[in-house]
Amino acid sequence: MLQATGISVRFGKRVLYEDVNIKFSKGCCYGIIGANGTGKSTFLKVLSGELEPSKGEVSKDKLERISVLNQNHFAFEEYSVIDTVIMGNKELYDIKTEKDKIYSKPDFSEEDGMKAAKLEERFAELDGWNAEASAESLLNDLGISPEKHYKLMSELEAKDKVKVLLAQALFGNPDILLLDEPTNDLDLKAISWLEEFLINFENTVIVVSHDRYFLNKVCTHICDVDFGEIKLFPGNYDFWYESSQLLQKQMREQNKKKEEKIKELQDFIARFSANASKSKQATSRKKSLEKIQLDEIKPSARKYPYIDFKPDRLPGNEILEVKNICKTINGEKILNNISFKVKEKDKIAVLAENENAITVLFQILSGELEPDSRRN
Repeated sequence: MLQATGISVRFGKRVLYEDVNIKFSKGCCYGIIGANGTGKSTFLKVLSGELEPSKGEVSKDKLERISVLNQNHFAFEEYSVIDTVIMGNKELYDIKTEKDKIYSKPDFSEEDGMKAAKLEERFAELDGWNAEASAESLLNDLGISPEKHYKLMSELEAKDKVKVLLAQALFGNPDILLLDEPTNDLDLKAISWLEEFLINFENTVIVVSHDRYFLNKVCTHICDVDFGEIKLFPGNYDFWYESSQLLQKQMREQNKKKEEKIKELQDFIARFSANASKSKQATSRKKSLEKIQLDEIKPSARKYPYIDFKPDRLPGNEILEVKNICKTINGEKILNNISFKVKEKDKIAVLAENENAITVLFQILSGELEPDSRRN
């Protein structure tokens, strides 16, 4: 179990949050949400030990291993892909490296043999003999083909490096998994696989994400970073949204009732404070008035974007019709017999396993490219 106790984070006069107390339990997935700049990634760094809080402490069992999704895509350029994944378990990788150095010695001594034996024992305890197979399995599941497994990281495309670093974080069944925007730059298959992985993961997951669909799928709890606080809600993103909106609504309604009561008391006091026969009642109402406290509704850090498209003229019901579009580029079939209609007020998301297909489709729709044919 990971626990944050009395955590406060300040940068000069700026306060991100004060006195945060949260227990992160095994078997749960916690989604950290909030506006940009509120301190979500900073909180992950505090939990991982990378950043010292201004106040408070983070505690966990000494034997528990924390794994963090590395954000530096160029940190392992000189290492092979497979070694980069195995580095997700630092102790295991260090033992493997030391073992290999000892066995490569030309003058292997009795002392070396004893040291190697101890390393082999711990290596076996960490399931080291299955490390490469486990790493390869993760890479395959994330869409990194076997011929790339023993290449250097510097030889990979940026989109593949993202997947390798995710495999590194997931490697070796960590006790606590910290993921900062893990779906960024992943394709649909990889995101779907990651969702299923996290749903079936038996240990603790803490994830920062702006992807509400992903959070809905994997999260058992939501940590909302807003109003200078971090509040824990049970349930997924949708449950948090409904709960938080209801709470704000209740606070506004309670304040409205209190304001009406305040006005009623103030009016009575103003009318009868100078009236001898009503003075006791006026005094009683003054005391009642002093006891009424409005709930503090702090301003949210969230800024909901609003885009207003105003066309020069009103559109018709049929906006666009695409019939049987095909496109082949450099011998590869990118689009094959694509047909669809767009009507007024439609909102359409375009998804594809092949990212080029989306680009080519929009280039054809905008007139930048001509399709090969339109089958009738």
